[in-house]
Amino acid sequence: MNDYPLYSCDDHLDIGNVPRDLWSARVPAKYRDIAPRVIERDGMHLWMAGDNPLGVSGRYEERLTALGRRPDLPDEDGLRPSNPKLRLEDMENDGIHASIVYGAGALTGFPIDDPEAKAAVLRAWNDWAAEEFNAFAPDRLSALPFLPASSVEVAVTEFERCMALGHRGAVIDPFAIDIADGAWDRLWAAVSAAGVPLSFHIGKGTKLNPTNLRERAPFSSVVPLQMDEPLASMIFFGPLERYPTMKLVLAESGIGWLPYFVARMDDQFEKHCVPYGDECVQTRPSEQWARQIYATFEEEPLGPTLIPLLGADHFMWACDYPHPDSTWPNSRKAIEESLNGLGEEDIRKVTAETCQKLYGLP
Repeated sequence: MNDYPLYSCDDHLDIGNVPRDLWSARVPAKYRDIAPRVIERDGMHLWMAGDNPLGVSGRYEERLTALGRRPDLPDEDGLRPSNPKLRLEDMENDGIHASIVYGAGALTGFPIDDPEAKAAVLRAWNDWAAEEFNAFAPDRLSALPFLPASSVEVAVTEFERCMALGHRGAVIDPFAIDIADGAWDRLWAAVSAAGVPLSFHIGKGTKLNPTNLRERAPFSSVVPLQMDEPLASMIFFGPLERYPTMKLVLAESGIGWLPYFVARMDDQFEKHCVPYGDECVQTRPSEQWARQIYATFEEEPLGPTLIPLLGADHFMWACDYPHPDSTWPNSRKAIEESLNGLGEEDIRKVTAETCQKLYGLP
């Protein structure tokens, strides 16, 4: 593989990594007891949202982060990934030029019932991401904003505000909205007009609990496949057909199940849509995929066989820093091992060019 800069399309900033005053310094005073905050208990710093524990703030166990592979680096008490200067150093140590980052709450969301409080929490994240993190190196760091899902009006208002802040895309929880409801066309229209991608990130759709050690392996095994229903909904309920310039990213979905699933959707389209004419979508699922849909993956042993089935222009490699299953700091070796046989042009597309183009990065 040539020594070109890598573009990682799905990295992370988990709750344990972010500054301890991220929300307390930004949410209105009336929400500070509901919003994520850090308390001290038994000598540990813990994140809480109301009475709900979110996790430890600061240093993780070595097995729970890729940073344990470089004990020579100062860890900044576990907050190193949220320090943009140090994060760039870690990227450069791995040959990564730019990073698309999914923030705290990407996997499981925030356990906050009050919709106004939750919207305030997401706004605070979106502001910090734009003004403190991305602003340090806007051509290289892109922590994506989260959109509230309580109503389409609130989601569109926050999306437009985030576009004004300079964000390059946005994330919404597909399990928290009714994709079949035409009212959400307002959001699809806004995303389409802005020319940025909208992401669905894995994390829900299963009863398994990733915080339970016994359930972590089965959760990690099945959670990418939970994107099947949101994807089928976006295709068969028509959002992608009605807004053909809108781009959708299935973040951390992997590759393996997608060629089968797109082929199955085509088969079901022939059986259940073609006979009913205008009552159903008119565009084949595989055509919608080729026009509008992208998926991210990490290490994919079957990648050289599967990627050509749906096109190298629609898959984007991810380092997944700083998660324990990340390829950091040996990403080039991991890419060579998992994508060997794909072909240099396609490897370059999935590890750099497609991400660069989709997010408008230099």
